[in-house]
Amino acid sequence: MASNAHLLTPDPEIAALLAKMPSMPAVENPTIEEQRAYLHDSLLHWQERLPSESEYRIEDHLVPVDGGEIKVRCVIPTSSEHHDKGPLPLLVWYHGGGYCVGSSDLDDGFLRVVAVKTGVVVINVEYRLAPVFPFPTGVNDAYAALKWAAENATRLSASPSRGFIVAGLSAGGNFSASVAIRARDDPFFTGRQLTGQLLQNPHVLDTKAVPEQYKAVLLSMEEVKDGPYLTRKAMERVCELYQADPSDPRYSVLLAANHSGLPPAYIQVAGLDPLRDEGILYAKVLRESDVKTKLDIYPGLPHGGHILFPGASLSAKVYQDFDTGLKWLLHGNA
Repeated sequence: MASNAHLLTPDPEIAALLAKMPSMPAVENPTIEEQRAYLHDSLLHWQERLPSESEYRIEDHLVPVDGGEIKVRCVIPTSSEHHDKGPLPLLVWYHGGGYCVGSSDLDDGFLRVVAVKTGVVVINVEYRLAPVFPFPTGVNDAYAALKWAAENATRLSASPSRGFIVAGLSAGGNFSASVAIRARDDPFFTGRQLTGQLLQNPHVLDTKAVPEQYKAVLLSMEEVKDGPYLTRKAMERVCELYQADPSDPRYSVLLAANHSGLPPAYIQVAGLDPLRDEGILYAKVLRESDVKTKLDIYPGLPHGGHILFPGASLSAKVYQDFDTGLKWLLHGNA
């Protein structure tokens, strides 16, 4: 794999916006409130673009999990335009936040737009967070929610046969990739298999578990160690809080023994992101395992930059490509 250093040059519009941005709260003791405050403008951006309430309905459900229950928020399009062909596809979404911050509220407005625009039922999962709930609680919650979605599709006006996709950003991308592997091997999903995975800036390999053959190509964690936004120190800290064994393939999914037979993947990677090279490498590994894979890379975009700066031209491209990639997963991967 060639060097990806050419992807480091900051996008000029994003660079100007970063210069005006307040510092990110310290990650040593992050709170959901700090995360929400930091992303306040992007949350408002989506609130201002919400579809008419007549075009969808919201259902909150509680899903039993080991030791308790978690909430899932279901966004169900109601337009006859979407229902004329019968049940709708399913998309199960896992939010980002480094395994220990964030909430389903972060993506709520965005997912309402996605549901109505694309005609999919979106299940937005409120998994439990580290360090109070360390690994494997979060990913087990993600899997429990996926099974709940499969079992309850009919009551949500959906059917896995129309499309069944897992998706998420950063840590949510990690969960999506992890549950895709687990579901492939689980007889529970026979006849209702996943049909796609959509991974945004996914974290797929802990820095403490990099195999020798990948060290020469996984350079972005060092090249982008000082950010912007996500730093190597911050990434290492949240991984410590998550308390996973770095070599556990449920967490470092790039280390899974077998990637063949997985559903088609659409992956989005930011060029100015410590996680850049592992996302690009994961796309390569999937392709080499004969998994249909589509990869889009955004030079000069920081980790999560499309969320931080939703009005920027490059962010608009990320969202446009998200729509295109989702449709690619839903309609045959041609």
